[in-house]
Amino acid sequence: MTTRILFAASSESWENYAQVLPAALEAAGVDHEILQLSDAPDPATVDWVIYAPSSPLQDFTPYTRLKGVLNLWAGVENVEGNRTLTAPLARMVDPDLTQGMVEWVTGHVLRHHLGMDAHIHGAPWDPTPPPLTRDRPVAMLGMGVLGTACAKALRDLGFPVTGWSRSVKDVPGVRSLTDEDGLRVALEGADIVVLLTPHTRSTENLMNAERLSLMRDGAVLLNPGRGALIDDAALLAALPRLGHATLDAFRVEPLPEDAPYWSHPKVTVTPHIASTTRPASAARTLAENIRRGEAGEPLLHLVDRSEALA
Repeated sequence: MTTRILFAASSESWENYAQVLPAALEAAGVDHEILQLSDAPDPATVDWVIYAPSSPLQDFTPYTRLKGVLNLWAGVENVEGNRTLTAPLARMVDPDLTQGMVEWVTGHVLRHHLGMDAHIHGAPWDPTPPPLTRDRPVAMLGMGVLGTACAKALRDLGFPVTGWSRSVKDVPGVRSLTDEDGLRVALEGADIVVLLTPHTRSTENLMNAERLSLMRDGAVLLNPGRGALIDDAALLAALPRLGHATLDAFRVEPLPEDAPYWSHPKVTVTPHIASTTRPASAARTLAENIRRGEAGEPLLHLVDRSEALA
């Protein structure tokens, strides 16, 4: 029986997937038909929805045969709380996306660890060496697939890494903390803090004035996660005491030209490039989950929506 798949994203996104997605489904052995919203398909005949958070599809009620929604992006905050969606929801996790995040986080942690900005901008001659990685503690807030991969990479470079997450994670060589007390310990003990938690009700403004005050004087904050994890006004107020903030995600994107982050001497803005979905590898992830679902196997990367729907 042919599996009917609705690609519920923009026409521009479809151009990127028009070749690689059918090829990936064929390689996975899935007999398929791919539809787009512009085709006005009968919702009751759709088995799977490949979804972009910017999609106009918001009411899943008519999709009575739906077996799952597969997100095109890592972030699911724009769909996880949708009460019309009762089918399983899977986030995008694929090796290239993970590798991109590891490279961004590792690069910017090393940049701040080594003090490269001062050298690039021609600071006066100062032969004082930076500490070795073993003396530069890092806190990884969020230990999902991306956070764990980044924590392992930093651990392998010699950084003492503390991971903070909703549940204890067993990652050799990485200290695992949970709850509010664990967050306090992680923030107070780190020279560099990396934000990679998902955006949920409990992580909205995770880095507020109180938690920013726990960070050490001169500490660095990296946010390659979600813009809403940071209370922007609180961060701007804390920056005179902190060392730097390197930010890749923002509440409004592209970041408005008049946003104070652009001109702040202690802020580096990167244009949401830390972890970009690459169609060829993402298509293989999508195809594998559809294959698993059609075979009655457990789906990969399912989202726990209990908090969002509480």
